[in-house]
Amino acid sequence: MNKTISGFSKLTKSEKIDWLTTTYFTNSQSAKDILKQYWNSDKKLQQLHDEFIENTLTNYYLPLGIAPNFLINDKVYAIPMAIEESSVVAAASKAAKFWFDRGGFKTTVIATEKIGQVHFMFKGESSKLEQFFKTLKPKLIESAKPLTKNMEKRGGGILDIQLKNKTRLLNNYYQLHATFETLDAMGANFINSCLEDFAKTLKEEAFDHNLFSSEEKDIQVIMSILSNYVPNCLVRAEVSCKVQELSEKKTTNAEEFAHKFVQAVNIAEVEPYRAVTHNKGIMNGIDAVVLATGNDFRAVEAGVHAYASKNGQYSSLTHAKVENGIFTFWMEIPLALGTVGGLTKLHPLVKWALELLGEPTAKELMQIVAVAGLAQNFAALRSLTTTGIQEGHMKMHLMNILNQFEATHEEKVTLIEHFKTHTVTHSSVVEEIEKLRQ
Repeated sequence: MNKTISGFSKLTKSEKIDWLTTTYFTNSQSAKDILKQYWNSDKKLQQLHDEFIENTLTNYYLPLGIAPNFLINDKVYAIPMAIEESSVVAAASKAAKFWFDRGGFKTTVIATEKIGQVHFMFKGESSKLEQFFKTLKPKLIESAKPLTKNMEKRGGGILDIQLKNKTRLLNNYYQLHATFETLDAMGANFINSCLEDFAKTLKEEAFDHNLFSSEEKDIQVIMSILSNYVPNCLVRAEVSCKVQELSEKKTTNAEEFAHKFVQAVNIAEVEPYRAVTHNKGIMNGIDAVVLATGNDFRAVEAGVHAYASKNGQYSSLTHAKVENGIFTFWMEIPLALGTVGGLTKLHPLVKWALELLGEPTAKELMQIVAVAGLAQNFAALRSLTTTGIQEGHMKMHLMNILNQFEATHEEKVTLIEHFKTHTVTHSSVVEEIEKLRQ
């Protein structure tokens, strides 16, 4: 059967589903039913979701959970988290509760600078280009005024534009490296519009520049695009307490726990294999809040992992120490987030999540998201250095296994009680289900 099609995007939603289910599925009706059961009964709301992206067939659900009791700079938050992984929300909640009675989380926004670049090729003397740029720079800023005037009224706009010579890396390669302040907007569309205007002005001014040869006038703009690497859009989150205050049921010997915890972080600082998993745990918390608030978690992930490699080797994003009897655990992380634009005013659950957080500014959201990542990492390291990660994780995973085997309500009650005192593994759960059903 021919599985290719022309004009797929022009088909109606029903026509798309009909073609896909009859072409790719043995039971087309069952495949249709699965898609339709996730449609929203509110037609207006469903149309809104259909128009977020192209070729929409249905909605893909993720659980939206809440991690309460986060004390951040003496203000209490309940943090929304959209994620499918078992134990993430529970772990964040436990960390929040742990630190609530120990002063909570302290955060500071260090900087909010965003970056965009015009990448171009110039065949000529770099000194002539540098001289040309001195007169070009004010023209670039002036030309972009229609794009920047509203942002400037609110206190944002273009911070600086630099010419960067990259010919050491690639023949004839230069950049216009621009920095921006976009306030409560993530700013991607604003930045990209400015960059494309810079590129247009660059080509026009070069063509009219008297000191350039005909070859030098022919500047080739390769692309104009923002960067998701934002090392100067940075937030710090930390927790600290006296070492003896770390003591609880899992950590009867607070000094030993603090020592092992710090060593676990030290290992992630020097061992990339460990650092990747260590940082993935941080992103469990960060991505869940970024997604719940309608932000771009792929951009955040890319920028964060680049930052983790900024010193030439991939390393831990978090750090820990014990000094003068005080345990301190902290993280500095780049987060380019927005609370206006994009889905923030369109998606009903995103609006709900932002209202839950008290309608935060972008700076406030940076701090909340960073705390979610730090809390998640603390919870993971606490488990790893005490009981091990699987005890808590597999107990949270128990319900997924029971649902996989379509356990009845009565079976779930019995097995949840059983595994309160037994180790959860996939095989042990299957074994107990089979015993019950015999």
